[in-house]
Amino acid sequence: MLKLLDRRSFLGSIPAAALLGAAQLGPEVLPNRPKVPGTLSLRARRRTKDAGSSEQVLQWPVARAAIVICDMWDAHTCSMSAQRVALMAPRMNQVVSAARSLGVMIIHAPSDTMKFYERTPWRERMRNAPTAASPFPIIARCPRVPEEERDFPIDDSAGGCDDPVVKQFSGPPYPWTREHPAIDIVGFDGVSDSGQEIYNFCKQEGIDKIVLMGVHTNICILNRGFGTRQMTRLGFEVVLARDLTDAMYDPRTRPFVSHARGTELVVEHIETMWAPSILSEDLTRVLPGSADPARGRMKPTTR
Repeated sequence: MLKLLDRRSFLGSIPAAALLGAAQLGPEVLPNRPKVPGTLSLRARRRTKDAGSSEQVLQWPVARAAIVICDMWDAHTCSMSAQRVALMAPRMNQVVSAARSLGVMIIHAPSDTMKFYERTPWRERMRNAPTAASPFPIIARCPRVPEEERDFPIDDSAGGCDDPVVKQFSGPPYPWTREHPAIDIVGFDGVSDSGQEIYNFCKQEGIDKIVLMGVHTNICILNRGFGTRQMTRLGFEVVLARDLTDAMYDPRTRPFVSHARGTELVVEHIETMWAPSILSEDLTRVLPGSADPARGRMKPTTR
């Protein structure tokens, strides 16, 4: 578990054999998660501009599903944002831990912090996946399309920080160094902030269904190379965990609503334009009987 505060202590907590295998040996010595039976039942909410919201039940085999945790950093330039992430992280860890135990792949994507995870099995697992052909070049950032920009429900042009006094911040170096320590990185998990690496790994592992959670709903959840826009365009079935996300929104800007309502408006926008949303509790259980062994089934593979 990632319980310690500095990279040296963190690396020191990993068995030497694991580090050696990650750094010096080939991908065959880094086993990937077993593919086991089990079916998630996700109550997915979608919206249309005219007809309002509707709900559909999606049944996802756990062997084909991954959770991508977006930018749940240990610090942030906006103090209010950092406070909300700190409150969300323990709840997220509970959900992710339950999903992991069911057989769902967990991919941690704390952007700009890959140096912290160098030489760890979780980082190397993602790097080792062979490059997969994609229908178009995978880019690092997918900005809003003009129609989306015109109708976006909140004004985040000034950054969206809701601190009483917003500090001016021009760019790197950023204060974040790793994923929030309340979120465990264990077992067969992966670590990457690259859309290409995540795409490669998913193709290698037969994953075509992705749950996105983390921050920020109006920026990285949509814009990142592994975010909603690009992964949807690449053909993945994507859903957003709407109770485990948060927007960068300042109530002093349009549409002058609470921060909580601002986040909800962005979720509704995603449901309309890009992908449905779910409640995270649906990731903590499978359909009764769906995880039972079948007669004659062979042992699950890790490739």
